Amino acid sequence: METIIPIKGKVNYSITLDASVWIFDDRKIELEEFLKFDDSLEKNENDYIKAQAERWERERTGIKPPVNKSIKRFEKERVLNGSFVIPLAPFLSNADPIETGLNVKLVSENGDEYILTMEEAMNGFLGFSKDGKPLREDGPVHFYYGDGSNAQDPYKHISSITII
Repeated sequence: METIIPIKGKVNYSITLDASVWIFDDRKIELEEFLKFDDSLEKNENDYIKAQAERWERERTGIKPPVNKSIKRFEKERVLNGSFVIPLAPFLSNADPIETGLNVKLVSENGDEYILTMEEAMNGFLGFSKDGKPLREDGPVHFYYGDGSNAQDPYKHISSITII
């Protein structure tokens, strides 16, 4: 199964996403946390900005904070056993959709197509991990609406994203 997902169509930059490396991305959210639907996107963006600011400050000053080994172990276990989603918005923004690109088409490996508004796509999330494993059976990614309306039945087998 291929984990590469292209973003193409009415964009200034056609880009490819590799879902297999998102487990290392700080923007990922645990699926259970996402399913709470309490402004997850805003909270995640704020947490991400805060973490980046702290990382920048540490690099700038050269201060290395002490590392608690039990925290490292907990994080490792969480990554190895967790189910995760990642916001789609940063990837769509990086592709830089042109003004006439008003909708997003998600194409599945079995030929199904799902048409979303740009707003729905920007608020959406891509599921890429279940119980610490890539989505091999019905992946490479699943699409979840930001409001959780399809949480029990996400769009599965998503293999390409096209701005139309």
